[in-house]
Amino acid sequence: MSLKAKNNHFETITLNKPTSAFIGASWIALLTGMVSYCIGLWNAQMELNEKGYYFSILLFGLFSVISVQKSVRDRLEGIPVTDMYYGISWFTTLISILLLIIGLWNANLQLSEKGFYGMAFLLSLFSAITVQKNTRDLLLSNKSEKSNE
Repeated sequence: MSLKAKNNHFETITLNKPTSAFIGASWIALLTGMVSYCIGLWNAQMELNEKGYYFSILLFGLFSVISVQKSVRDRLEGIPVTDMYYGISWFTTLISILLLIIGLWNANLQLSEKGFYGMAFLLSLFSAITVQKNTRDLLLSNKSEKSNE
């Protein structure tokens, strides 16, 4: 637990260290989503430029959600984040999802393949957020433990 001064008032922030099981599950989910998506692309019967498009969307989406998580967390902890950066982070996250939807809508794939790519993509995005959250929580928890010693 730590105290943070804000407008001459102290507010208590509770630091919850994530469990090893949650950290492991988050990493497993991230790797499962990313590897499954990439294996699906590798085995797909599509042109190399299409595979590049879908792979780029995955990387774009992962970076975007990590940026959103960091912006939200920074604001929560009182670290300045400009409205422009915060808005761009959300915009790029939504655009990455929209680009995947548009690509899959127009792709000559079976419906089950489209569903597979959509689910693997969303699993990757969600788990990237949890991995980033766990990393940040561990960092703060370790800092708190060192300052209490």
